[in-house]
Amino acid sequence: MAPLLGGAGEQVGVVAKFFRALGDPTRLRLLEFLLAGEHTVSECIAHVGLSQGRVSVHLACLADCGYVAARRAGRFTHYRVVDPRVADLVVLARSLAADNCAALAACERIAPRT
Repeated sequence: MAPLLGGAGEQVGVVAKFFRALGDPTRLRLLEFLLAGEHTVSECIAHVGLSQGRVSVHLACLADCGYVAARRAGRFTHYRVVDPRVADLVVLARSLAADNCAALAACERIAPRT
């Protein structure tokens, strides 16, 4: 089987970074929340239960990586998922994780984040 990325180290690095952006539980929770529709920062804060500063940093990361876009409306910033394929990715990831739940839970090489 040929490498999906042509074997170029730079391309592999970009894809690895793509997954690292999703590797944080808070960012994943925010992304899943935004799949249902556009939400304000305040709604995102209430959903994840973290401080405004921490939520803003995570939303900025998701925006910088191209997963979400921000829209200003007066004093409020609204975030939404940019690409509908993100929903497919999240659904597939949940399915794969469910199918491999025991192995993932037993994995000691990747420390869990809270």
